[in-house]
Amino acid sequence: MLYTKIAKPYFFRMDAEKAHHTVIDGLHAASRMPGVPALMRAMYGVSETKELAVDLFGLHFPHPIGLAAGLDKNAKAVDMFANIGFGFAEVGTVTPVGQAGNDLPRLFRLPSDEALINRMGFNNDGASVLAERLSKYRNRPIPIAVNIGKNKTTPNELAHEDYRACLQALYTYGDFFVVNISSPNTPDLRALQHGDELKLLLSTVMDEMAVQSKKSGKTRKPVLVKIAPDMTDEQLDYTVDTIVASGVNGIIATNTTISREGLGHPNAKETGGLSGKPLKERSTEVIRDVYRRTGGKLPIIGSGGIFTAADAYDKIRAGASLVEIYTALIYKGPELLRELAEGLMECLRKDGFQSIKEAVGADHRS
Repeated sequence: MLYTKIAKPYFFRMDAEKAHHTVIDGLHAASRMPGVPALMRAMYGVSETKELAVDLFGLHFPHPIGLAAGLDKNAKAVDMFANIGFGFAEVGTVTPVGQAGNDLPRLFRLPSDEALINRMGFNNDGASVLAERLSKYRNRPIPIAVNIGKNKTTPNELAHEDYRACLQALYTYGDFFVVNISSPNTPDLRALQHGDELKLLLSTVMDEMAVQSKKSGKTRKPVLVKIAPDMTDEQLDYTVDTIVASGVNGIIATNTTISREGLGHPNAKETGGLSGKPLKERSTEVIRDVYRRTGGKLPIIGSGGIFTAADAYDKIRAGASLVEIYTALIYKGPELLRELAEGLMECLRKDGFQSIKEAVGADHRS
């Protein structure tokens, strides 16, 4: 109520990207104000329950609802995500060298479609800056994932070295890692999802993960691959088979879409990746396909168009062990996290499940 009645009208009068930076900078400042983190937890925090808690990848998630990459590209507000109710969060996408991204304007709201279009282009401060920031967050109440990508000027044949460089700089500081090969806003990036380039990229990533694990003297940290929703069945087959063969720990389905089907807002003409409600059905369909193709053996994080508990639950029943939101947070505010958690509890009770784990992939057993 506080967000939708007061904060949202204020932010929506701003340019979309300016509002984005205002929110992140505000969360960063709030985290350092005595009493404010506790106040945020009281207002928005989600209490852990045994029904919603998830143990996956050797990590503990207090509940399955996380923040997708893109909101906090530079890890400025990491310590506030748990306070406002998230069960985990992704930071990034980060590249080896900081870059400005694409020209402004590059972020657009489509209120009538409850969607966003972005063509940010991996704007970020770079891996070394991100490492320095993450090094300060030692007592993390929720797992933090680091989403890694390649610099715009790096040709695809050398892309694997960019991902290696990101891991070398950031391995110590992430709880798990996400290989982003599916943003539509870096030229030719999506081509890395197919062919020998994908095999080379993932073998390089896994080799470097092994090197870093050996250095740390601990078990290798988990790594997932984020895929696009716009692949053909044949492309998805090849991509999933290659991901499985590489030995990575899971898939995030999906990134934003280049489709504009069914949109009514004038901003639909803008180029870039579309997120929000219009992506809901397609991302759930991809989750269902990936789960079926892998026999449910490769964990999935579902992302795309989640606005209600029913949306999240659909993705879980389709095969997702965890889910992520982003666009819905812009439209509905942090009140959404508690609403989703409470709604998921109701969904479990209605279906007679004792835990989220029991619901994962339930549609395939019906």
